[in-house]
Order: sequence, then C-alpha cells, then structure tokens
Amino acid sequence: MPDERNQELRRGAFPPDFFWGAATASYQIEGAVNEDGRGESIWDVFTHTPGKIFEGQNGDVACDHYHRYREDIALMRDIGLNSYRFSISWPRIMPEGRGKINQKGLDFYDRLVDELLENGLEPFATLYHWDLPQTLQAEGGWKNRATVEAYADYAEIVAKRLGDRVKSWITLNEPWVSSVLGYITGEHAPGETDFLAGIHAAHHLLLAHGLAMPRLRQATTRRDAEFGVTLNLTYIEPGDESEEAKQTAEALDAFVNRSFLDPLFKKTYPEILLGMFELLLPLHPGDMDIIAQPLDFLGINYYFRMLPLAVEDITAWKLKTREPEGAKFTEMGWEVYPEGLYRLLTNLKKEYNPQKLYVTENGAAFKDMLVSEAGSPAVHDPDRLEYLRDHFSAALKAIQEGVPLSGYFIWSLLDNFEWAFGYSRRFGLVYTDYETQQRVLKDSGRWLRQFLHS
Repeated sequence: MPDERNQELRRGAFPPDFFWGAATASYQIEGAVNEDGRGESIWDVFTHTPGKIFEGQNGDVACDHYHRYREDIALMRDIGLNSYRFSISWPRIMPEGRGKINQKGLDFYDRLVDELLENGLEPFATLYHWDLPQTLQAEGGWKNRATVEAYADYAEIVAKRLGDRVKSWITLNEPWVSSVLGYITGEHAPGETDFLAGIHAAHHLLLAHGLAMPRLRQATTRRDAEFGVTLNLTYIEPGDESEEAKQTAEALDAFVNRSFLDPLFKKTYPEILLGMFELLLPLHPGDMDIIAQPLDFLGINYYFRMLPLAVEDITAWKLKTREPEGAKFTEMGWEVYPEGLYRLLTNLKKEYNPQKLYVTENGAAFKDMLVSEAGSPAVHDPDRLEYLRDHFSAALKAIQEGVPLSGYFIWSLLDNFEWAFGYSRRFGLVYTDYETQQRVLKDSGRWLRQFLHS
C-alpha cells in the first residue's frame, strides 16, 4: 500500500522560500591537489598510505571540479536546485594552516561563488569538511589546542573575502566523524587509534566552532548572513526490550548525538558522559561558554538508524546491534529508514528548540550502471529515487508538525571520492565516469528535476 505522505508530495507543499540543494566536499570532488599553491592535507597523506583506502585510490583528481565547476553548476541549474552546499579547502587557502594566505585559493572560491549567484544558486559554505592542513597535524592536529586558534583565523580570512556574497556559513561538518573515525578507530585521516586523542579532538573541534562564530559575524557584510554547524545525527532505539539494550541505546545517544548537541545548546556535556570521561576532557575555564554561541541554524546529516543491543568495546567503537527483518540496505550497509529522519527532526524541536534547521546531507549509495539507450548514456537508479521521495515525505511531515526545517541538501551532487571506500560507492544524482569525467544525470536526478519544476 503506498505511503499516504507520498500522495501529497509536491514542491508546493513545502515553504515557498525552502532551499533545495545538493552537497559536496572539497577533497571529494575538487582534485587539483598540487595546483595554484594548495598545501597538503591530512587526506593527501592518508590516501597515499598503503592499505588505508579501497584499491589504493585517492582524491588527486576526483571529479576535477576545480576545472569543471562551471559545468557542474550548469547541471545544478538544469535540475532546478536553488542552493549548493560546498566546502572550502583549508590547505588551498592557507597551505601551512596558518600565516601565509594563498590568494589563488581564495580566487577559486571567488569564481565559484560568483558563478553560483549568476545561476540563481544560494551558496552554503562549509569551512571545515575534514581536510586539515598536514602541517597542523604534524603539531598534533585536533588533539592540539593551538589548532583551535588557527581554525578561527582561517575562518575569519575566508569570511572577509566571501562574506559580502555568501549568506549561509557552516563552521564544521560532522565533528563526531572527525574525532571518532579520525582519532579513535583510524578509519579516516589522520588514522590514529587513541581513545583519549578522540576525546580531545572532539572538544577542540567544538571549541573551534565557538571561537570562530563571533569572528565570522564580524567579518561578513551580508546583512542576512546566518551561521551554524552541521552534525551527523543518528536515530537510535533499543534493539530489543532488554534492560541492557535500553541502557546501551541511552549511552549511544549520549555518545553519538548529545555529546555535541548538549554543549551547543545546553552549555554542558551529557551527564552520562561526564560520569565516564570528565577527567579526560581538556576542559579550561570558560570553554563551555565559548562553545555555546547562539546558532542561527543547525544542520543535520541523516542516513540511518541504529538498533543497539550491547557495547562490546566503546573505546574501539565496537557494538552489537540488531538487523531489522525485511529492511532495505544501501551499498554502505545502512538501513533505509525514512521514519528516522522524521523522528530526529521532531525530537530536536522538542528537546533543543533550534530556531532553524537544515537537512545538510541525506542520500544513498546504490550499484549504479552506466548504459546506452538509443545512443545516449543513462543510469537507472529506482532505489535512490524511492529513497529520496520517502525521505522528502518524512521531512514534509515534520514541517507540517511545526519543525522549522528550511532546506534540504542531497548527498551528493556527483559520484565522488567516498573517503575510505574510494570510488566504490556512488551517492550522486549525477553519474561520474572517472576516466573521461563525463557527467550523466541519473533517473533520480531527472525525477528531482521534474519535482522541482512542477
């Protein structure tokens, strides 16, 4: 039986000023890693370290967006998007992480922003999407409190250059992933496996966000500018009715979600985490006041839910979970669960009451095949089309219940370098042929175009 929400799914059911966009990240699409003065990032080093990435792949070329951004913006305009969330490469702006400014790097983002505006697309700029300058990593990276000040300096420099045109600024993308996968599990750059390092990195990332916020407000001149942060949030519920599962779900919610939400909105870490890790936190007097700067919006990245049964080893992020029967899964092994987005959004409104929300990432990787039909390339991706339609419906239901959701950014515009998975996972609305750099709009992108133009 079809979902009733899908029967009313149309663009006109959303607010008239709603932002419809796609999202990308600098290292995943830009390429040109050795051009125009760009410095080395932790991902350059990590991807060139044997055994870290699927088939030894890297982002040296990726989607060559650095040279093809006009073509990619034309695709967004054709689809009917009215906004674009991109990230700025810190080592492209400041090759050493601090000090010398690379004007050619700023020039690129100047051109990108101008091209977006000329094509009717509102720029949403993410200042940090994981590509930390390697020179700062050599000094300890996010374990080192000095990186906090270096980030705030970098953020202010970018805002002074682009702040007359960019309306929406995101300080960090998914600090949980940066700290846990980068410093605890070692799956992401810089590839460390130290629980204490991850705790320090998480706190310093939050501190960097808070320190940068007032400097960003001061540096920008666009009167309607807004500032926020993006968190990856997971809908978590107990895997069964046991007391252990209930306690595990509560602890995981604190570790995955509230460890960042509570400092930002409540000026404290969750009580359960303080009970376990308070002595490990590199907490200085006044830190929580700095972190809890007023937010104009909160961005959330949602992909799946978790059904935990027990924690096997939290310091190595090893969990025992239940797989729901009859569920669909993406190529990432993530359950397709649109209801989780609705529940996350409504829970956020109830508990934290943010003045504005954006879905800054949502999407799915499936096995996409490029075929030729009547001499033209095509990609049929019905699973992604259904995924987007059902998640749009979940978002609409939340809006109708009073959630202040103001935009939705699909991950991703293009198939791209998917971190440790290399090029083996395709999330794009647009298929990328990495050998020829040909772009092909998938059926999901065609459906979105029809939805947005209707």
